[in-house]
Amino acid sequence: MKVLHVITGLDMGGAEQQLRLLLRRLPAQCEVITLTNPGAVAEGIEADGTPVTHLGMTGNRDLTALPRLTGLIRGGGYDLVHTHLYRACVYGRIAARLAGVRAVVATEHSLGDAVIEGRRLTRGVRTLYRATERLGAATVAVSDTVAARLRRWGVPEQRIHVVPNGIEAHRFGFDPAARALVRTRLGLPLDAFVVGGVGRLVPGKRFDVLVRAVTQLPGVHLLLAGEGPEREMLRRMAEQFGSGDRIHLLGERGGAVDPVIDDRPGAGPDIPGLLAAIDVFVSPSPDEAFGLAVLEALASGLHVLYGSCPAVDELPQDQAPGARRFSPGVHELATALRELRRQGPGRLPVPPVVRRYDITRSAEALMSVYEQAVAAAPARWRNPVAVPPPQGRAMALEAPGLSLPDPARPPAPSQLSNR
Repeated sequence: MKVLHVITGLDMGGAEQQLRLLLRRLPAQCEVITLTNPGAVAEGIEADGTPVTHLGMTGNRDLTALPRLTGLIRGGGYDLVHTHLYRACVYGRIAARLAGVRAVVATEHSLGDAVIEGRRLTRGVRTLYRATERLGAATVAVSDTVAARLRRWGVPEQRIHVVPNGIEAHRFGFDPAARALVRTRLGLPLDAFVVGGVGRLVPGKRFDVLVRAVTQLPGVHLLLAGEGPEREMLRRMAEQFGSGDRIHLLGERGGAVDPVIDDRPGAGPDIPGLLAAIDVFVSPSPDEAFGLAVLEALASGLHVLYGSCPAVDELPQDQAPGARRFSPGVHELATALRELRRQGPGRLPVPPVVRRYDITRSAEALMSVYEQAVAAAPARWRNPVAVPPPQGRAMALEAPGLSLPDPARPPAPSQLSNR
């Protein structure tokens, strides 16, 4: 089976890393197109032996990307197209249909109740999504929680398949030597109580709550890995509360796929190294689609405090005894951290939830979805639609029996909704 993966971007991120892990295990001939930003994960995928093409899309309204993408799909002779993340799902489904590929699978990696990929959901976003979703054969939800959201959006039950994310648990196993090494390189006392967090520094992740909670705990350090528009604000917040020397903003960290210890002077830890160095992991986001970072922390034997994590919440409590949900407020988090510090948490046995979410199982389940989609679709659509040329900023996109909203036109103010 020849499969094309279309993804919005390939810089550091959970969906991007998940794609790379899956590509290593899928028993199919795979290629990748990234609409934008061929970053570190793109380099890793190519190093693994999978070709990556950068489409060079300049923004959400770059409709010239559609005929380019359609041409690449038509010329590739693919049996199936798999799209990842919202923009790639919208453009990729349309392009696949125009190119004559009817077996199209899309994965919803980051669909929340009120946000999608960190951006506020609007009625216009949902309308465009539902219209293009009908062009696909199957939609994969990374959790039962996401599947329920898709059903509420009107996606038919028979097209929804739950394929959980997965990790390579052995890569996050606790290493006492790495703990000592990372703390020494960062100038942290070996006996300090250290809190950790990982994620994009965007408002929806609520890392401001984590930073403010740590500033209320004298002597406690925070290691926060990630990049985003809130980085400077978080730095200023730490300085404002007199805690700049205890709040360590590490930037993007690699290692979810290939953990290494970077020997370059001044280099920070990778994610497994960070997890080894800390005592408690915190994920303050109140709206998650799965919770990969929480799962990785549990694989390292850490106590975890989280605001939302379907990967844990959808299972019985005994599957992740070290994970505890908290109301994402500063006082509540500071109180929970203070109590864990008093107890001296130590390391826990790796919980059953980690074994449940093995990446090999995820790849096997996804391959089953592929086989069903290909079996149900014609080998090739006999009358592919001609690709209409771009017409300025607006272009009507038509396929037989379906009229799509113009993705270049933002919704009117009356269409906006907080849900």
